[in-house]
Amino acid sequence: MSESCNARHKAIPDDKICLRLILVSGKTHEFIFSPNDTVYYITQHVYENWPEDWKDETVSSHNILKLIYHGRFLHGNVSLSALNLETGKRSVMHLVARENLPEPATQGQRNREKISQQSCCCCIV
Repeated sequence: MSESCNARHKAIPDDKICLRLILVSGKTHEFIFSPNDTVYYITQHVYENWPEDWKDETVSSHNILKLIYHGRFLHGNVSLSALNLETGKRSVMHLVARENLPEPATQGQRNREKISQQSCCCCIV
């Protein structure tokens, strides 16, 4: 059974972090995690404890669940403590179903520059 911090009367343990996860649909659910839990563990835990009220948005695998925090996709080995989330508090993240993470902005810019350099050809007569 998944521990939850949804109940208003239930305090968040001092050594845990309450994550309020928001789906694209706007539905939310809260889970309790330890600071050393990684994004990989969190997505696996959420998949295995999929909330009943999210039933119509069930996904086929935990591998396609991605967390977004402060506008950035989080990679699997990042822990909650690495994000400097405070224990005993509630933090909010978005949860999306997506096959792949987008490439970092700097990498995407380099690729666009390479493509534009390669495809540019003009003749001035």
